[in-house]
Amino acid sequence: MNAQPLDLVSTLLSRARAAGADAADAVYITRTAHAAQVRNGKAEDLERSETCDLGLRVFVGRRSAIVSATSLDPARFDLLVTQALAMARVVPEDRFAGLCDQAVQGRLDAAGLDLVDTATPSTADLIERARVAEAAALAVSGVTNTNGASASAGHTDIVLMTSAGFSGEYSRTSHSVSASVVAGQGTAMQRDYDYHSAVHLSDLEDAATIGRRAGERTVARLNPTRPRTGRLPIVLDPRISTSLLGHLSGAINGISIARGTSFLKDRLERKIMESGITIIDDPVRRRGLGAHPFDGEGMRTHPLTIVENGVLRTWALDARSARQLGLTSNGCASRGASSPPSPSLGNLYMQPGQVTPQELMADIGEGIYITELMGSAINGITGDYSRGAAGFMIRDGELAEPVAELTVAGNLLEMFGRMQVANDLEFRRATNAPTVRIDDMMIAGA
Repeated sequence: MNAQPLDLVSTLLSRARAAGADAADAVYITRTAHAAQVRNGKAEDLERSETCDLGLRVFVGRRSAIVSATSLDPARFDLLVTQALAMARVVPEDRFAGLCDQAVQGRLDAAGLDLVDTATPSTADLIERARVAEAAALAVSGVTNTNGASASAGHTDIVLMTSAGFSGEYSRTSHSVSASVVAGQGTAMQRDYDYHSAVHLSDLEDAATIGRRAGERTVARLNPTRPRTGRLPIVLDPRISTSLLGHLSGAINGISIARGTSFLKDRLERKIMESGITIIDDPVRRRGLGAHPFDGEGMRTHPLTIVENGVLRTWALDARSARQLGLTSNGCASRGASSPPSPSLGNLYMQPGQVTPQELMADIGEGIYITELMGSAINGITGDYSRGAAGFMIRDGELAEPVAELTVAGNLLEMFGRMQVANDLEFRRATNAPTVRIDDMMIAGA
């Protein structure tokens, strides 16, 4: 990234201050995405997109407003500033509004995070990668049709600057491959998928491996039954155990805590999980899919321990929610061009346990290994949980016949308290967790 975007954003902020803004910040995001989809060996869809988003936020006292544009065009700066100030002067005051007091004074970039890959796949490369994935899936005995396979590559540039002295810029790349196929015939058909994403192409899993695993997962789901209704232990495959971290992330969001709309609002510094369970958000993990050197308000990011040995240690805070709670921001602000900062977590993961997945479920006489969750009936205020599911029966510690058309229900606070974790953590996503076991779940089946 050259210096021009930083210079132009600086000019925009200078004009905002000169026109009457007490403070201002601006974010500029450009994205290039290139994708190919293949079905039955033929390129079915080719996409290339280039987007630019500029967001200007101004403060007049405790009033603020945001305007956005689709280019960093100096000829439009005066109009953007005029519109933003006009809006800010008529909205209600917000006593918690303002720039982040803990923002860095000076410039930051992503040095050391290794977020940019020099590999630039061509359209032909992407098509071939998708074809390899699909062919490997179709080669699995029992696979009868395909939903297609895809491959993509992308590049994003981000610039953030505030009138208080922060300036930052970084870039990131991405590569992905996926495959989805069908097994069986008529009403007995089943489908499944596999995918992988990485910052660097060299870290992307082999397309044939992705395809073969998609095919094997699909065939394994054929001829499912429904489990009995009752209370059973469940084991969540790592592909979906990450959803529990998603629910935790929402429950510790500073906005929800400040509003009192989270089932964890009174649980800070209290034990919510078994001892030994630790959950960390690490936005500076090298080559992390969600890595970023600074947050949406100019704070330097750093690893944040969310749960330590089962004890909830912190909320996810931006400047506004932190002020509401009488705290300070901890660098969790996320920012888009047309929206104000809000709390969000980047590279969230659950540390692995001490036992293998096989050992984790060895003493389960009857239970369910869940590979897919559907729908979302989650009450963020009470923690009540209910989702459709599919997977496999566990009988005497071993995976058995496939099951489908069941509902798993419970309460997230109670579920968190009963979680047990295996040792198979892999960093394949922005949010990662190992295999997780939760006993005494309500299953609605046959």
